[in-house]
Amino acid sequence: MPIFGTDGVRGLANGPLTADLALSLAQATAVVLGQGRSADARRAAGKRITAVVARDPRVSGEFLSAAVEAGLASSGVDVYDAGVLPTPAAAFLIADMDADFGVMVSASHNPAPDNGIKIFARGGVKLPDVVEERIEAAMAGPKLLPTGADVGRIRRFSDAEDRYVVHLLASLPYRLDGIHVVLDCAHGAAAGVSPQTFADAGARVTVIGADPDGWNINDGVGSTHLEQLAEHVVRVGADVGIAHDGDADRCLAVDATGKIVDGDQIMAILAVSMKNRGELKDDTLVATVMSNLGLHRAMSAHGIHVETTAVGDRYVLERMNERGFSLGGEQSGHVIMSEYATTGDGLLTGLHLVAEMARTGKTLEELASIMTVYPQVLVNVKDVDRSRAATDEGVQDAVARASAQLGLSGRVLLRPSGTEQLVRVMVEASSEDEARRHADHLAGVVRERLAL
Repeated sequence: MPIFGTDGVRGLANGPLTADLALSLAQATAVVLGQGRSADARRAAGKRITAVVARDPRVSGEFLSAAVEAGLASSGVDVYDAGVLPTPAAAFLIADMDADFGVMVSASHNPAPDNGIKIFARGGVKLPDVVEERIEAAMAGPKLLPTGADVGRIRRFSDAEDRYVVHLLASLPYRLDGIHVVLDCAHGAAAGVSPQTFADAGARVTVIGADPDGWNINDGVGSTHLEQLAEHVVRVGADVGIAHDGDADRCLAVDATGKIVDGDQIMAILAVSMKNRGELKDDTLVATVMSNLGLHRAMSAHGIHVETTAVGDRYVLERMNERGFSLGGEQSGHVIMSEYATTGDGLLTGLHLVAEMARTGKTLEELASIMTVYPQVLVNVKDVDRSRAATDEGVQDAVARASAQLGLSGRVLLRPSGTEQLVRVMVEASSEDEARRHADHLAGVVRERLAL
């Protein structure tokens, strides 16, 4: 099995993801990303190969980041240890420092026993599959083992957080004065930096989920558990709630009534605002196939084209980079604003969403009404042959019949999982009952036709 998944290497810490694996992966990364023309030019100019390393606050990040830094330094790479910071902060700092690459130790929204290693290339961009394959192959090859003055140094990146905060504040088109924000930091990487940034931008800030102890990350808080945030917003009479996940590359929101505003709605609000300001490249938004039908209709009504990709923020990023688009993301809250970030940035997204409230004087409920959310039902059909989902005639006939019955008022998406023997059946319709009826029927067809 390849060790790289859809977003780096991830697994149970001290299960498949051990200190030995982290060390070997770091050494292989130094071999692959520490070579090439740009690295050779740096050496020719008398400069050292450098990398930025950061982590989220889960307890296993302490030994895993130490192993990563040891692997890099033993390979002749100078390491800037940024400590606990969001993933998008690490990506920004790689570019800001003109480092050769960087590593983020985090399992994002996963529970505390898990952890992960994300590798970014020069400029803070995610690695393409082919480079991940080269790194994986290099793990079995010779390592760089310099001696004497050629070994790497590990230095504390003392102003890492300040650089990131200044960058975020400089991106804002409007201050947040007069707006009361409740921030849920998921007991994660945003706990130290997000409250400070929103306060510096002028917001009145109430904070929950900002007491990380190494084990409580994402535990009943954050973007995957919005109940506490919604209750807190209503109880304190705040204008808006902003939720991050463990590594703060996501942003979801709740309005003053406690109603959830998801990534599709956030993208709709930002896209229209950016179009009106002439900042939406080619009047185009990039979204995945899982984005709600309501997003497509709302964007069409405002003269905005939606480019659709496979599920995963890496595919959104690839399309944005190919065409130079300025905004894209996922329903889950990964929102990418390419003028300011090379990856999803939950703090950046939240700041710009609240800034739009400040600019327009509208509530988040009013802004979110730009889009009608169609009921969406997702059924995971397990223990079936996912490889035949796109070719089985019975399944495809059932999908065609359901699509014809829904007409323009809904849609069907049938998608095999990339990692498990299951097929995901998603149906959108004008009512939840109708969506459920079609989804359950299609799930039954898939279960019968694709049984193992």
